[in-house]
Amino acid sequence: MLAKRIIPCLDIKDGQVVKGIKFSNHREAGDPVKLAQKYASEGADELVFYDITASADRRNIMIELVKKIAKEISIPFTVGGGIRTVEDMQAILYAGADKISINTPALENPDLINQGSKIFGAQCIVIGVDSMYLDGEDIVFSHTGKDETRKFTGRNTISWIKEVEKRGAGEITLNSMNTDGTKKGYDIRLLKKINTFLQIPLVASGGAGKLEDFSMLFQQEAADAALAASLFHFNELSIGQVKNYLKEQNISVRI
Repeated sequence: MLAKRIIPCLDIKDGQVVKGIKFSNHREAGDPVKLAQKYASEGADELVFYDITASADRRNIMIELVKKIAKEISIPFTVGGGIRTVEDMQAILYAGADKISINTPALENPDLINQGSKIFGAQCIVIGVDSMYLDGEDIVFSHTGKDETRKFTGRNTISWIKEVEKRGAGEITLNSMNTDGTKKGYDIRLLKKINTFLQIPLVASGGAGKLEDFSMLFQQEAADAALAASLFHFNELSIGQVKNYLKEQNISVRI
């Protein structure tokens, strides 16, 4: 059985780590380089960096910040936000990232997934999917970094994820907009539905509020990895506490 991964997420806005509720009302959570160092030393399996307003602002990612973080950590590092071309992907990987994550640009140009997978390998290509449950259906949203730019795509979440996998993605991060920042638990309903057909790793994002949320996610076989932010940023739980608890629940983790 593969060990389950615990992944802290750095949402970056104006050079600072922020965290919101349901993708809104962001508050500052600290310096990204210092937090990256902290999580790496605490035993995080990977680190994710999202420049959350890059796509909404139609600008490139803050590559100098990516370089600074990459120099400070030795764990796998995923970077996303404003990556619109193969050249952007190459620049991020050259800056020290191990994987690149694309979300809105993949919706605007799905062939970007095929191109990235072919050139850099599927293992480098993570697709972020921001999904909201509306009127009995799971729908994908784009440009979610800002309230005023958020867009209803009309795409069904399940259909989009199936397409993404066929196009060569190596991993999916499912961001539940209904549970994000609420600390009421991951969206097990949707995650389980996706994980039953998905042949590539699935990372759960949005809703972690207590130790039991992590164990339920893995006991329900709803995901391969758990991403969390505010719990770690505001010292409500440490990565060590989460891993030790999961180990006590007979869930395989790297200690």
